[in-house]
Amino acid sequence: MEDSIWAMLPEDLLHEILARVPPFLIFRLRSVCKRWNSLLQDSSFLKFHSSVPSHGPCLLTFWKNSQIPQCSVFSLPLKTWYRIPFTFLPQWAFWLVGSSGGLVCFSGHDGLTFKTLVCNPLTQAWRALPSMHYNQQRQLIMVVDRNDRSFKVIATSDIYGDKSLPTEVYDSKTDSWSVHQIMPAVNLCSSKMAYCDSRLYLETLSPLGLMMYRLDTGCWEHIPAKFPRSLLDGYLVAGAQKRLFLVGRIGLYSTLQSMRIWELDHAKITWVEINRMPPKYFRALLRLSAERFECFGQDNLICFTSWNQGKGLLFDVDKRIWSWIGGCALQSYNNQVCFYKPRFDASIY
Repeated sequence: MEDSIWAMLPEDLLHEILARVPPFLIFRLRSVCKRWNSLLQDSSFLKFHSSVPSHGPCLLTFWKNSQIPQCSVFSLPLKTWYRIPFTFLPQWAFWLVGSSGGLVCFSGHDGLTFKTLVCNPLTQAWRALPSMHYNQQRQLIMVVDRNDRSFKVIATSDIYGDKSLPTEVYDSKTDSWSVHQIMPAVNLCSSKMAYCDSRLYLETLSPLGLMMYRLDTGCWEHIPAKFPRSLLDGYLVAGAQKRLFLVGRIGLYSTLQSMRIWELDHAKITWVEINRMPPKYFRALLRLSAERFECFGQDNLICFTSWNQGKGLLFDVDKRIWSWIGGCALQSYNNQVCFYKPRFDASIY
């Protein structure tokens, strides 16, 4: 179209059109003119953007190259990698916690104290949260409430095993941390957590099963869901709605191992097997029996990565489809990966 036609478009129509453009392409469009460059601060554009359907799930991979933060995002709908500048973050020693509702959370040290940091990669807005009451390195998870335009960060036990620390919850509406119940004395078998239906879950060996933290009451409960026999390593993965998955390897001998997926039957408090990774994918993902793998999920999508692979493996629980995700962004040994939903209207406050 002629430049003069774009120039004559009514402001609200232009905003509605641009709100439907894939978010990563907005970075390129910002350089067209000053008018388009100011879009991300325009309340009218953000209103249109919040009303259109989400772009869809993406994979965000984060790493440091010569201490400079690097970030690439793989769009599952477009099947394309995009590089996002991450030089806006401070030069601290931090690592990826996770993502929710368009925001990304990091934790680390600024050289003096433990810090929790929240940012929106698209708008490049960021801020450090206030210090916790018991400010030290903790297991963290962030959850965003888009209807309420707020977010919470839940801090559970100390990663070094200090069981005397109370659970703390940060609420963006009050910009403060509140102190809650200390997790009952348990032996955790994994530092991985899963959050679904306003509940946080962790795996425990003693007592065997799950510890569940209810965000509405601030209390912990034990769920006696026994793990499948011969489970070598297990990851809790949150699905859509109330679905909770367990992913892990079964089998004592390398030639007999397989990767399986179970779903928690909340009524019967048992794990029900729902799928197995086909052998060809299992052998390609884990070429050595002792090789480590990472697993994470969102909206009934589960992604697998391993240290020696230059690609990820994606499983769609609803469609029961396995597929590879290629690209150099997954090849670095120090990559940290999570699911991510890009949103310009996700606020860090």
